[in-house]
Formats: sequence, C-alpha cells, structure tokens
Amino acid sequence: MNDWPDRRTGDRSERYGRGSASPQPEGARSMPHIQRRPSQPRTPQRPQVPPQSQGYDDRYQDGGYQGGGYGNSPEPGYDSGYNTGQVYGSGSGGSDGRGGGGRRGGGDGGYVQGRPAPDWRRRIKLGALTLVVALLAVSISTYFWADSKLKREVDLAKVIDRPEAGDGTNYLIVGSDSREGMSDEEKKRLRTGSAEGKRTDSMMILHDGSSGPTLISLPRDSNVEIPTFKGSESGKTFQGTGRQVKLNAAYAEDGPELLVRTVEFNTGLHIDHYVEIGFGGFAKIVDAIGGVELDIPEAFKDKKSGADFKAGKQTLNGEQSLAFVRTRYAFKGSDLDRTKNQQKFLAALASQTATPSTIINPFKLYPTMGAGLDTLIVDKDMSLWALGNMFFAMKGVTGGDGTSMNMPISGSTGGNLVWDKAKVKQLVEQLNNDEKVTVKGN
Repeated sequence: MNDWPDRRTGDRSERYGRGSASPQPEGARSMPHIQRRPSQPRTPQRPQVPPQSQGYDDRYQDGGYQGGGYGNSPEPGYDSGYNTGQVYGSGSGGSDGRGGGGRRGGGDGGYVQGRPAPDWRRRIKLGALTLVVALLAVSISTYFWADSKLKREVDLAKVIDRPEAGDGTNYLIVGSDSREGMSDEEKKRLRTGSAEGKRTDSMMILHDGSSGPTLISLPRDSNVEIPTFKGSESGKTFQGTGRQVKLNAAYAEDGPELLVRTVEFNTGLHIDHYVEIGFGGFAKIVDAIGGVELDIPEAFKDKKSGADFKAGKQTLNGEQSLAFVRTRYAFKGSDLDRTKNQQKFLAALASQTATPSTIINPFKLYPTMGAGLDTLIVDKDMSLWALGNMFFAMKGVTGGDGTSMNMPISGSTGGNLVWDKAKVKQLVEQLNNDEKVTVKGN
C-alpha cells in the first residue's frame, strides 16, 4: 500500500524525486508557484512496491529510476529549486509576459511607452496640403477683390464699322489729365492745375503677340479725320464730314468710344481692349512700389510740369514721375520726344513692379494694386487675366524681343503731325499677321 499522503502536509519536498508504485513513470503534475525552501539531503529509501510476480520494471534499482532522473539520489542536472514560471515558446528579448504585445525597445523604431512613433511622411503631406489650400484661398479672394475694383465703364460695343481683328491682342492705353479724386493740395503739389473734365495726355497702342510685344506711341498732335460715329451717351449717329483735328480732340469731343473709333478708322487696326489711368492713380502706383529707377541721359528742366532732373541713374517718386512723362517744352522734338520718355518710363515701371519682391510681398502688392485699380478705367470685356497679360507685355517691351516706336510721321501741317500712310499700312499688316515689326517710326 502506498504510504504517500493524500493531503499537502509535512515536508512537501517528499512528494518529488521519489519512485512511483506504478510500473510506468509518474506523469507530469501541476506545480503551484510557491517559494520552496532548499531541500535537505535525505537518506535514500527504497520505494514500497507491492509483491508482484509480473510487471515489475527492473529499471528500479538502488532506489532510483535510472532512465528518467526520478529518485532521491542526487543526479546530475537535477534542480529542486523554485520554478521560475517561464513560459516556453514565448518571445525573447524583453517580453513583458503579455503575449508579446508589450513595449518594444526604442532601437527598432517601434512603440515607445505604448505610443506609436510619429509618421513624418504623413505630417509633411498634410502640411503641404494645408499650405496649398491656404494659398489657393488667398489667391481666389485677392482675385475677386481686385476684380471688384475695376471700373468697366467703356462700352466698345458702341463703336461702329470696326475693322476685322487680326492675330494677337491690341490694347489702347490712355493717360488722361483727369484730376478726379485729387485734393486741392495734391493738384498743387503735382502741378496738374484745376481744369474741369479730362483730356488725353498720352496715347499708345500695345500689341501682344507671338512675335513679341510692340509699343507704338500716338502723338496727341497727330492729324486725324473724325469719321461717322454713334454718340456714346445719346446713341445718335453723327455723319463724318472729313473734318481734320488733333487726335486728342476726339477724346475731348465724345470720350473713349470716339477715340477708339477714330484710331481704328485712321489705322485700320482693331482695338481689343481699352485702358485709361489719370494723374492721381499714376503717381500713387509709383509711390506704392517705392519709386522707379531711371537712367536720364541729359539733365532738363520744365517750369510747367515741374521737372528738374540731373543726368544719370536716379529713383523717381510719384511727383517726379508725373513731371517726367508730362514734359515736352524742354525738348526740341516736343511731343515726339515726350512720347519716347513715356515709353521708357512705362516699361521701367512695369519691369520693376512685376518682381517677386512686389508680387509675394502683401505689404507692397495690395497697396500697388489698390492704387492702380482705384483710378483705372477699362472696357466692359476686360478681365484681370487680360489686364495682367497687358502688364507683362509692357514689361517685355524692354526684354530684347520687344519693340517700341512712334507712329511713322511724314511731315506736319501747321501744328499737326501727319502720319506716313504707306508705313502705317505696312505696320498694321505686320501686326495683324503677328509678324516681327520691321517698320521704323520717328
């Protein structure tokens, strides 16, 4: 009969390392995680085996199971110490005993303190997307703001008997002596006088095409014929009588629509867009960009315009710029020399305005746009896109591919300048065909 107790009493170390009454080795038993005291050496005892004539395993000799390490005699590799409870087959290298879902070491770029590492690629993409959306929102809001400021007051649909449009785009650019919006102090400072109404002080045709931009000045004293036209206000048709006048008289008689009609009739060139700016707006644009740098070849003075310039490179403010483009009595060629200065200045103004330092700087861009758009008058079909193209074409006049010239002159009658009809016809053909201009002006 087996003398092993059924309950856990006495020295628990007696339950392990002893033989079994069964002819087979004793099976594995569950072992609780209990701290055990080191077992004391004991005298080996022979297991009690009931008398049997068969089934006895002769491997039990000298108090121990020789094949499996059972028995009380000390065997090599036998450990009677505390079971560590290690789970075989689990992950190694820092497992926290929770099935491998614990914290990994920081060296493998994985979880740190139970929190995922930041996904920098995703953050960069989100940042770039946010920046694009912000820039798009600013661009759209700026577009609608600027578009709302345009004064679309000129109706080219009222112009009758128009020539066919050629290739490229033709702009009629007019500088008027309008004092609208100017205070008495500004009129005095800018020497504009106090005349009522407005007259054209300068007129130019800008052709923008694939062969490069061409800027053609139309002297205000050009001798032209007033054709049959429809009144811009009354809608009444006025028959042409062959009346010869100075070009600026057409504007004074019935405004921009008659001026466009007169230019088209005397040149045969279709005008696509009309742009006009007054004295006040011109000076404000120059001041908004911080002045315009010019190289003046010869010193000159003019009491009427207030001009007083030395030779050499210098930066002109708004007041000085207006005096520069208005001066004609100080020059031998009078109006022809003035138109050359106007072309030179406008090209410099466009070139120095369309720079990254102005376009991407809101503290310069918005004042510049606001100053120009507040006094700019355009035709009803003018878009901001077309206006921008005109501006960059003006900048390109001095870029190497551009051409600037006066309308070809053949002589004069009294105080009026007579155009060279043959050269004018050739010039218009080249513009309509969008060819490189070879005609030379005065």
